Amino acid sequence: MFDNTHAHITTWVIAIVLFFVAVWLHNAGKAKGMKVVHMILRLFYLLIILTGALLFWKHQGINPALYGIKALVGVWVIGMFEMILVRMNKGKSTKTFWILFVISLIIVFILGFSLPLGIKWFS
Repeated sequence: MFDNTHAHITTWVIAIVLFFVAVWLHNAGKAKGMKVVHMILRLFYLLIILTGALLFWKHQGINPALYGIKALVGVWVIGMFEMILVRMNKGKSTKTFWILFVISLIIVFILGFSLPLGIKWFS
């Protein structure tokens, strides 16, 4: 049976790369390219949520509370991606959102790698 753990990891790795490409394009003054990458990134938000939900439903008996918290923090990370890019486009300050992004990303990685489906780096 297909286990979409790899699909989930692949989608969020690509999303992180696309996010930083969009930030770089914005800082390089290439607004049109940034908008294209931003739209592709939005597609990856959906893929991350879909693959994450499938993993959650498939393995919900393992530790549903912690996986539920991880899912919420994952949505928080996606929200920070979006807030940073939209505020950059509008020329508004993004400092607070960068801080929240780093905090949420650290939390989601710690939860993801320490829970039963993750790699035992933190156990």
